[in-house]
Amino acid sequence: MKNISKILLSVFLVGLLLFSSCDSFLEEEFRSGITTDNFFNNDAEAQLAVNGLYRLLHNNNLYRQRGLDNFYTHGADVVAGSRNVNGEVHNYLFAEGVADGYGTWNKLYELARNSSLFLENVDGNENLSESARNQAVGEILFMRALCYYHLTNIWGDVPYFRELPTNEELSTITRSPKEQIREDMKEDLARAITLLPSSYAGSDLGRATKWAATMLKAKYHLFDQEWQSCLTECKSIIDNSPHRLLDNFADVFDQTDPADQYNDEHIFVVDFTADPAFGEGNTTRTDDYNPRIRDEPANRGANAVDENGNPVLKPNGTQMKNWEYFQSLLQAQNEDMTGYGWSVPLPELARRENWQEGDLRYDATIVTEYIGWKLKFPYFRKNWNLDQENSLRGNHPENYIVFRMADVYLMAAEAENELNGPDNAYQYVNKVRERAFDPDQPWSGMSQEEFRLAMYDERKFELCAEGHRRMDLIRWGILLDVVKSVEHRSWNNPADNIQPKHVLYPIPLLEIQLNPALLETDPTNNGYR
Repeated sequence: MKNISKILLSVFLVGLLLFSSCDSFLEEEFRSGITTDNFFNNDAEAQLAVNGLYRLLHNNNLYRQRGLDNFYTHGADVVAGSRNVNGEVHNYLFAEGVADGYGTWNKLYELARNSSLFLENVDGNENLSESARNQAVGEILFMRALCYYHLTNIWGDVPYFRELPTNEELSTITRSPKEQIREDMKEDLARAITLLPSSYAGSDLGRATKWAATMLKAKYHLFDQEWQSCLTECKSIIDNSPHRLLDNFADVFDQTDPADQYNDEHIFVVDFTADPAFGEGNTTRTDDYNPRIRDEPANRGANAVDENGNPVLKPNGTQMKNWEYFQSLLQAQNEDMTGYGWSVPLPELARRENWQEGDLRYDATIVTEYIGWKLKFPYFRKNWNLDQENSLRGNHPENYIVFRMADVYLMAAEAENELNGPDNAYQYVNKVRERAFDPDQPWSGMSQEEFRLAMYDERKFELCAEGHRRMDLIRWGILLDVVKSVEHRSWNNPADNIQPKHVLYPIPLLEIQLNPALLETDPTNNGYR
């Protein structure tokens, strides 16, 4: 396993070079001879190493581009391409060596290796103050648990280690049961909860808090159908954390001020502001959700007329086309549609009539017309940013919201219903619906099964295009049925291809070629052989 087995200080040292520009580290002297034997000697060095873990989240194969979105958002009933792109993923044509997630696998194991290496050098290190050591250990445990959360979700049983193996051990490592891995991660997160602070301020915003660790632990319990444990963790966040539901749904995704993106509903985000404390800054993910001006408006080729029906002329006297006039109106308010137009809502989600009447989330989520013009495709308003001053193509500052408070309430509602039926579950789901409707439309009078089925749609409308939907359909056991029944566009045909094996991805072919031991516990490679 070439990429699992190569020893690792490269990313660690790159992190040192990048983050040595931070104010608190300006006077530190880092030389090319740095190793773990002569590093981790003070609090600043420990924090610098942890910052390097956060930096890995900024890779295109994870959160910066569509890396993790390919596994969590596409291939369900919410998002697809506006043209024949990303077809292997959305149309379930991936296989060994074909869109098998190798880049994401590689980066997640880079995170796993560095986390284990750093933990060995920080935990119990008497050169560090107790507060700095606790903080670093808590963050490292969270990051490793986040890494294995993704690995077990996407591939199931995977190679697993808690201490950095030797090259020889890595080259023959086999897969471990995901159940074992998840149990260990829950224990690690329980420890992280005791070590991490409740909140941060200033340049530390974006670090994992005890509530981020609690949320991740609740997610593990949810996926393992450990309902009481899931409910306990969710109630801990609801009752004790500083997080709350914002009064206005659209405010959760407000990106107008790059320097003020955090709000009380965000529990954990990957920070892509222009100068974050522990990352490169700037994401291209927004470009997937931003339209392409060459696609817009829907009647782009027609000659443009103004609101009075008069021809709109260019400076040279020729008449503008609709798309040119539309673009000029955008630019007049310092906006433009310069994205890839890659990720658009599927037709059923985009139709207002498929949302409950009066659902205020629709207009904050879906946009089909803009500044009076009908668009060629519907788009996700909550994930786009047309601002041409602060959010340029390829250089967007929007944070990736990984976990937020509404998800906590919906998990609590689902867990309570599975444990005891809906009577005590209403309070949680209705808290979310209270801001979604005016006047309020609370749930009541349901059976346990009716509540369970209604939750399928409630989570879709609240959390669509946020990286939850496909795993929700998988854990409910309905992915195949939903993909086969939802309406797709003419260039997509996932219903023709999806099979039961597609709930997991195959271990990447290159890894198997380098380490055939990965097939020892499963010669079929998750059913792909």
